[in-house]
Amino acid sequence: FSLKASRYSSELSLYNHASRFCPEIHVGAMAHQMKSCHGFKRMIKDRPHQWGPGGLNNILVPVEAFHQENMFQDEIRHDQRFDFTRVPAVLELCHQAGAELPEGLLYRRDELCTAAEANNQNPAPLLSSELRLVGQRTLEAWERLRLGVTKLLLVYPSKVCENCSEVHVGISGHKARMCGVFKFEGWRGKHKWKKAGVDDLVPQKIVWHQRPHDPPILVDSGRDYYGHAPAVVELCVQVGARASPKYNCMMKEHGLAPPVQRDQAT
Repeated sequence: FSLKASRYSSELSLYNHASRFCPEIHVGAMAHQMKSCHGFKRMIKDRPHQWGPGGLNNILVPVEAFHQENMFQDEIRHDQRFDFTRVPAVLELCHQAGAELPEGLLYRRDELCTAAEANNQNPAPLLSSELRLVGQRTLEAWERLRLGVTKLLLVYPSKVCENCSEVHVGISGHKARMCGVFKFEGWRGKHKWKKAGVDDLVPQKIVWHQRPHDPPILVDSGRDYYGHAPAVVELCVQVGARASPKYNCMMKEHGLAPPVQRDQAT
């Protein structure tokens, strides 16, 4: 699932803008002008963003986990943390479920990512009809990915830290002290594990949704009127793909447009 989504999403990455000082991204031809930047450490708020070009990892957020031969291995101790390879959590979940993964997919990911980035730098031109088809196939791959992960998590347990985004695929979490929340306290970086959900392994990365009746550039005065959507969904919708009706409420598809007078006043 994830390989298809990654391949098709890379074709659409030209519509992606990433903030230079916070994790927010914007999907669209022109980045929004809302003052919602909070900086690296969330020590500021209500600042305008400084936008730069986004990449595939801004849309499909990478989540990694330790790779084990099977989930019944002994817990990974802190002094063993460098003895285990870090792989995408979805691949590890599929591996634990018995999927046959090519060895190069697990151990040559850096080479594959470098090749993908090189292809993205010189994208082949696509017609609007071709781009719409790519968007629809990407959206279908995204939905299959999340549905598949949801089903696997019902059978194969996975854990996520309550205080950070660390994920572990297995019956119990590892003992590597890598949690930064309690770095200078008595916990010494130990994770506090809980049951993981699909959003922990496949983050949705919610972004602002730009509807046909919204202005070309989203501004602060219309913040209460604009909708939201997962970044992958918004990316595909921007090129003409049809999103599932389950996103209509979040996207405010039938909501009112912001008053023109407000935008002009700003």
